Amino acid sequence: MAMPMRPRDGRMIAGVCAGLARRFDTTPTTVRVVFLVSCLLPGPQFLLYLALWALMPSEEKVQHPAW
Repeated sequence: MAMPMRPRDGRMIAGVCAGLARRFDTTPTTVRVVFLVSCLLPGPQFLLYLALWALMPSEEKVQHPAW
């Protein structure tokens, strides 16, 4: 299972939702709506977003092997 990466294109803020959408084969809009609705519930959703921003590698920083 590959770790999700924050894509270069399709970002709104940091690319976390776009990266998760790509990983779970859905649209970034769906992930963004789920995240916004989840913010209405009590919990550390915003802190989770910040942690994913810090932990998910960006596509531009990942070294792709030369084939």
